[in-house]
Amino acid sequence: MSPTSETLTAERILEATEDVLRRHGPAKATVVDVARALGVSHGSVYRHFRTKAALREAVTKRWLDRTSASLSGIVAATDRDPESRVRDWLQALFDAKRHKAGDDPELFATYSVLTSENSHAVDEHLTDLTGQLTEIVRAGTESGAFTTADPATTATALFQATALFHDPRYYREWERAEIQREFEAMVDLLVRGLRA
Repeated sequence: MSPTSETLTAERILEATEDVLRRHGPAKATVVDVARALGVSHGSVYRHFRTKAALREAVTKRWLDRTSASLSGIVAATDRDPESRVRDWLQALFDAKRHKAGDDPELFATYSVLTSENSHAVDEHLTDLTGQLTEIVRAGTESGAFTTADPATTATALFQATALFHDPRYYREWERAEIQREFEAMVDLLVRGLRA
């Protein structure tokens, strides 16, 4: 076993896979390309990820998990009022998606392809996001700031109502000059509807 393969970790493989996907795109990127970028055999990569599909799903999940992790701090900030947390969470989600699309368009396009292949990872991501939003709405209901009989249903409705601002299908809309103003108007409307 070479020194390089001894230190090979799943995280290093995922980082290299992102670079390979960025350079070659999802249609042309191969496990051999990933192994070459790491200086190992493709068998070394397969020891961590049994198939190319498993590797692509892990990369997709890692990418989606970054968004979830960035939002979790807002959910955990229970010392803040729920209305501010709803606003900040929705803004942070919009910002995260907008930055992914604008800062690294090649990788964003790649992930658009990968997320269509990995519906399980996407479903988990959406469940996690609506779960986070449910926690904030539940806190607002329990404190008396919001009136809702079912925080989970309300959170799902909020998430769906703001899809224009976080669903990757609408990424071209995010470049428009007035999009932030439209986002704020939508969130204002929704939050007014939550208030007790």
